[in-house]
Amino acid sequence: MKLAVVTAFPPSKVTLNEYAYHLVKSFAQKEEITELILLTDITDEPKELTFSTAGCWVTVKQCWSFNSYKNLFTVTKAINSTKPDAVLFNLQFMKFGDKKIAAALGLLLPLVCKLKKIPNIVLLHNILEQVDLGKAGFTTNKLMQKMYGFIGTVLTRMILQADVVALTMQKYVDIYKEKYKATNLAFIPHGTFEIPAEPSYEVPDGPLQVMTFGKFGTYKKVEGLIEAVEKIRSRRNLNVEIVIAGTDNPNVPGYLENVKERYAHVPQLKFTGYVEEYEVPVIFNNSAVVVFPYTSTTGSSGVLHQAGSYGKAVVMPDLGDLALLVKHEGYEGEFFEPTSIDSMADAIEKILVNETYRKYLGAVNYKAATAFPMPKIADMYLDTFYKIMNPEKKKDKPKVKESKKVTILQ
Repeated sequence: MKLAVVTAFPPSKVTLNEYAYHLVKSFAQKEEITELILLTDITDEPKELTFSTAGCWVTVKQCWSFNSYKNLFTVTKAINSTKPDAVLFNLQFMKFGDKKIAAALGLLLPLVCKLKKIPNIVLLHNILEQVDLGKAGFTTNKLMQKMYGFIGTVLTRMILQADVVALTMQKYVDIYKEKYKATNLAFIPHGTFEIPAEPSYEVPDGPLQVMTFGKFGTYKKVEGLIEAVEKIRSRRNLNVEIVIAGTDNPNVPGYLENVKERYAHVPQLKFTGYVEEYEVPVIFNNSAVVVFPYTSTTGSSGVLHQAGSYGKAVVMPDLGDLALLVKHEGYEGEFFEPTSIDSMADAIEKILVNETYRKYLGAVNYKAATAFPMPKIADMYLDTFYKIMNPEKKKDKPKVKESKKVTILQ
């Protein structure tokens, strides 16, 4: 199979680039894939192809830019020139831009593939029906929220023109079946990026690191986490360091710099900035607990799967999709009330003061993470593609090319 993947890709800062890296890495190991075509966003530095292939050719064609109005045409042109057998879109609703028209035009690409009769799957990481538009940084205006809802419904119907729309939570599948009467849906879990050897569940000597990871400023805010740890320090003789790993959400530029200034008096408060791929294991392995200081959720959490893969205890808000994910995929953690700093402090403290409990949570989460490694997720996508291509036939694996080649096309 000659498979094209439309996605952001490292060193891109556009959302879902890290997910794409790990999924593509797994695709590159599959004998069924004879050529892998990455239709990516344009970056100044070359793409990070730091993985081996299993005989397939890997072609990178940088053909779109965040907030460009030309993406619909430039990606279509790239598809025409590379002639893939199938196309996978790694999407969420703001993938191609945070400007309404640019975002909407990009989301028409699956329909283009459908019209061209190219088998295609949309991997959709979130659905607007489950996004709190105010907390997620879109708009707090009620009239605008209704307009966003209408536009979202129209765009969803466009996306549903794809051969298959793959959703990362069963709840999303149920919502789309009910609202849109859609039958071309598949539940394919998020998956875990890397599955290291089972850890010892020990933490390094020195301060206990309370870490949070992501893009902050909308529904992910770190002020409550800082204040919760300060409360713990005031009542416990614990050596605790706060680690805020990540960057601003694109909708809230300057947020973390502002937080850094406001809390300059707080000791042992570390801001890492953007975390490179090779630094991710270090950030997680050094942490005693991973905290999710969210007031809302927009989909399945990649950070939760990462925390599980490194055997980490987690502290999460008792709301929405995170709670469902924990229930359905076997993760465990301490929950807190999303608007209560005291509740968050209690949850973090319970883990920090009880080493046995911390290790137990880490072991449970490691087991949950290993249930859906990324190679297994890649197989699920390939199986779905073969069903699209040969609905009445069993999957026949194509022959594997012996040559290996990496081609960079700008």
